[in-house]
Amino acid sequence: MREISAAKITETVKNLCIEANCHLTDDIKNRIKDFHEDENWGQAKEILERIIENYEISDEKNQPVCQDTGVACVFLKIGQDVHVNGDITEAVNEGVRQGYDEGYLRKSVVRDPLDRVNTGDNTPAMLYFEIVPGDKIEVTVAPKGFGSENMSKIAMLRPSDGLQGVKDFVVKTVEEAGPNPCPPVVVGVGIGGTFDKAAYLAKKALLRPVDIPNNEEFYANLEKELLDEINNLGIGPQGFGGKTTALAVNIEKFPTHIAGLPVAVNINCHVTRHRTEVI
Repeated sequence: MREISAAKITETVKNLCIEANCHLTDDIKNRIKDFHEDENWGQAKEILERIIENYEISDEKNQPVCQDTGVACVFLKIGQDVHVNGDITEAVNEGVRQGYDEGYLRKSVVRDPLDRVNTGDNTPAMLYFEIVPGDKIEVTVAPKGFGSENMSKIAMLRPSDGLQGVKDFVVKTVEEAGPNPCPPVVVGVGIGGTFDKAAYLAKKALLRPVDIPNNEEFYANLEKELLDEINNLGIGPQGFGGKTTALAVNIEKFPTHIAGLPVAVNINCHVTRHRTEVI
């Protein structure tokens, strides 16, 4: 049994909060550049240039790539042969607390959804646990802004709605979102499970690099088909038109009940932030 201190988790989360908010991953940067090269609408091309300039400045100055530094979504894959000396949840929240303070990141979490009083330190984090084989812990911090989160949707489709029903729901969700989630967006889609599982799958899908398709050919083809349909909507970067509405569609699926077809769409803007470290 390997032991990991709670302090190590705190330090890791703190660093990942700052790194994720200030530096986009290479797959996102490269996809933006690819779409910029392919974009033929003047305004759209110029907006993509400003987006590239923005993340390059963020890299150089180690400053947040977006003013909405999000709620800290923290995914923990915990090896079953690991023992943590301390409270894991508190260790993560302390890491968020320190990271958002030391990184001068905007603190956006309110203590209650109705009284709206800010917690002042961006805690608590949204925590997702997964128990896996091994003696390590994989920590992923994915700050999630709410301009895009607010545009996300879930539907409890009927099995008879079938594949076409799933496609229609995904495309309609992006179409109705329009410019609100600051396109170009990354679209996470969760299919199957239960009401809550589908939503989790959609959010988890946003962690997969946009240059890695689903490992099943059927779903990889569906991702490409949906991306083409979404980009044919003509919403474009920041809603000014063009063929760059989405950078990618990532799908995750799970078995479900014979009577159900849950589908969730979790939209993210081009600032699809996530950083991972294994301890």
